Amino acid sequence: MTSIRQRPNGTWRARYRDDEGKEHSRHFKLKRDGQAWLDQVASSVITGTYVDPKTAKVTLRSYYDDWSARQLWATSTRSNFDTMLKDCSFADTELGRIRRSHVESWVKSMEARYAPGTVRTRIGNLRTVLRAAIMDRLLSSDPSLGVRLPRLRRAQAAMRIPSPEQVGDLFDAAEDWFKPFVALAAFAGLRLGEVAGVQVGDVHFLKRTLQVTRQVQNEPGKLVVKPPKHGSERPVPLPDELVELLSAHVSTVGVHGDEGWLMPGRPPNPDSLSWHFNKTIERAGISGLTPHDLRHYYASGLIANGADVVTVQRALGHANASTTLSTYSHLWADAEDRTRAAAANLMRSSHRSADSLRTDRAN
Repeated sequence: MTSIRQRPNGTWRARYRDDEGKEHSRHFKLKRDGQAWLDQVASSVITGTYVDPKTAKVTLRSYYDDWSARQLWATSTRSNFDTMLKDCSFADTELGRIRRSHVESWVKSMEARYAPGTVRTRIGNLRTVLRAAIMDRLLSSDPSLGVRLPRLRRAQAAMRIPSPEQVGDLFDAAEDWFKPFVALAAFAGLRLGEVAGVQVGDVHFLKRTLQVTRQVQNEPGKLVVKPPKHGSERPVPLPDELVELLSAHVSTVGVHGDEGWLMPGRPPNPDSLSWHFNKTIERAGISGLTPHDLRHYYASGLIANGADVVTVQRALGHANASTTLSTYSHLWADAEDRTRAAAANLMRSSHRSADSLRTDRAN
């Protein structure tokens, strides 16, 4: 319900009641301005963008504190969102007063301090909060839309894939108890936390598969054993050589604890394994290599041997094929590569046919 009436002092009072029966009013010098305001309110109600003027005064920080407490997040996800809010330059600004310029200024300040991927992640987390506020009718639109973000490096430039020689040197430099770590990362594509989570019961020696069912993660003050990243529970086919390596490891080095952890620890500590990895690359004379680079090595090998997107996705435990493509699309042959290969086959077959014809004529 809306109304507009002139007061004794000559101003015009425009009023309306919202869906909850609350009355809202403003005063205008001109009647047409009051009517325009009421029309704007009516339009926002019809389009679903109406925001109570009082609730729009809630700050981003206070809304986040209330909203985040209800989210079903992993500890690492909560930490990432909390870090975003601590760094946000307008966290104490009222939701209704946040402008695109606020977001642009924050992006500019982050660009000088962080890598492009970090900036994009923080803006993505901010957008999640802002869109939740829109759904709660505390914000009419997302002020971060259209803000230009720093470019990411191309995957082929940002990704480091070790050579077969480097992986071989790394494997040779590893202590006997640590060789399974290198092998599971380089020849089965497991993440650091997934290697830490392997138990002997996960290895099906006769079927030559490894069932990835858990990971170990460092959380503040403790180690946590939990399922792998969403969509990452998977069977990984193992080559015979890797099965034999794991079998020999169990026989000679043994396993740890009643659970049968493959790596030392109950559970193994990923930070400790990372430390040993760095010591191993030092002995191998390699610099700058990370355990995740061995996962890239595994993926590149699958692709080079003709594996399709879905096969690589399942082997790596990606939630969907789009993740696999966005990470490794540059490693698959493109249309030009296939055209060259087809043309080369045509040339070779033509040369063979011509040679055969000349031989027949000579005879």
